[in-house]
Amino acid sequence: MAAPLRRVLMRSAANAMRGADRAQWHYGAGFEPARAARQHAALADLVAASGATIEWIDDGEDGLSDSVFTHDPSLMSDHGAIILSMGKALREPEPALHEQTYTRLGVPILGRIEAPGQVEGGDCVWVDARTLAIGRGVRTNQAGIQQMANLLTPHGIDVLGYDLPLWHGEEACLHLMSVISPLADDLALVYAPLLPAAFYQLLKARGIGLVEGDADEFFASNGLSLNVLPTAPREVIAVAGFPKTKAAMEAAGCVVKTFEADALCIACEGGPTCLTRPILRQ
Repeated sequence: MAAPLRRVLMRSAANAMRGADRAQWHYGAGFEPARAARQHAALADLVAASGATIEWIDDGEDGLSDSVFTHDPSLMSDHGAIILSMGKALREPEPALHEQTYTRLGVPILGRIEAPGQVEGGDCVWVDARTLAIGRGVRTNQAGIQQMANLLTPHGIDVLGYDLPLWHGEEACLHLMSVISPLADDLALVYAPLLPAAFYQLLKARGIGLVEGDADEFFASNGLSLNVLPTAPREVIAVAGFPKTKAAMEAAGCVVKTFEADALCIACEGGPTCLTRPILRQ
């Protein structure tokens, strides 16, 4: 998940978030559609500057405000895309957007998670090429994890489920990737107190070094200080305003680029990882 990013799926916030009802989408008071769109464009500039090709989902005013968070409706494997099933009812139409886009791009589709199964991309962490960890919580259920295992086990991939805490409740959900961001194959940024204990033990057993994000910044940002996008090993994009977490990554040898994201990431509870669905890393 930290190999050089070559191709990535994104959707502009300019139309998708225009006119969004803050209460309906559980956005904070700092949400401003025009500023969110400008901040999203700044993130896209950083992604493009890394050398990645951005594949844009068709931009339409369809009322799917969360569709800018393209990490969740699909998952990429070495064997094709997997179309997921959303745990948030308002996001149920989004996987179809991804399937249409992959078909247009000629990206093969390995399979689909079907209701009552639920899996969101934010709960999926590739530990290595043959190990997928999935957080079981308010957005991903056991039925979905079992369907994922049925798709991937024939390809020699272990699918491991880990229980997540409720934390702030069902609406402000905690994904597995809320508490871990890969920085390199052997390095990850974490907030260890919320990591499932068995997952923490797996990371240590695999020799993955753990960089601790600053606790005060983690809570002040509702976890967004930890949500960083690797564009190459030890090269990441992060939300501006969290200097202690940035310094911890830099002390571990990372180059950290930041963008202002108060009206987008902080207000809408989704960081640069959430705003991107990597299609190809190599």
